Parts: sequence; C-alpha cells; structure tokens
Amino acid sequence: MNDAKYIGLDVHQATISVAVRDSDGKLVMEAILETKAETILQFVRGLRGSLHVTFEEGTCAAWLYALLKPHVTQVLVCDPRKNALLKVGNKNDRENLPNCCVRIFSAPSFTKTPVCEQ
Repeated sequence: MNDAKYIGLDVHQATISVAVRDSDGKLVMEAILETKAETILQFVRGLRGSLHVTFEEGTCAAWLYALLKPHVTQVLVCDPRKNALLKVGNKNDRENLPNCCVRIFSAPSFTKTPVCEQ
C-alpha cells in the first residue's frame, strides 16, 4: 500500500488554497489556510504518509520552502513560465490545483526553480 500524499498549494499573501491527492490520484482533501507558519505546519502535521508538496515560485516561495522542507518528503517549487503543464486546462485555481499537483509529480522533465536546489 502506497501512503504517499501529493499536495498542491496555491499561495497568496493572506491565504493558501490546498489540494491533497493520494497515490491513486484521488482527491482526498481541499482546504484554505492562512498564510501563517503555525497554521501551515498544523495542517501538514495532520497528514499521514510520505508528503510531496508543490507550489509556484512567488514572493513567499523561499520562506515556504524553508518552512516545509523539514516536515515533508519532498518540496518542489516550480516556475510556471517554464512549465507547460501549468498552462494546461482551466486557469481557475479551485479547478486547476488538484489536477496540477499530480501532473507535476508524475512529469519526469518538470523544471524546478533554483530555490529547490538550496
């Protein structure tokens, strides 16, 4: 049994939209969190299994990467300008986010941004 969870974050100044999929690609949870360290960590601590997180590069990317890295299996920060997968489908965040997180982790040639290499 694969207990992996794939978490897509759409980060904004005040809130983060979250979509969580299991290893079969089934949407298991959606949430809206405050963009505050303790709120984010509380959410992550409530999940079980190997956690793989992705979000787009932005003003909070370095902070969020550093916050999450010690608590999850993998963090992928992606550059939407260099990744065609993020341009596929509806740009509506609520509809796009759950699908995007699985596509990103299943794509072998996905371009990571420099913050991921630190």
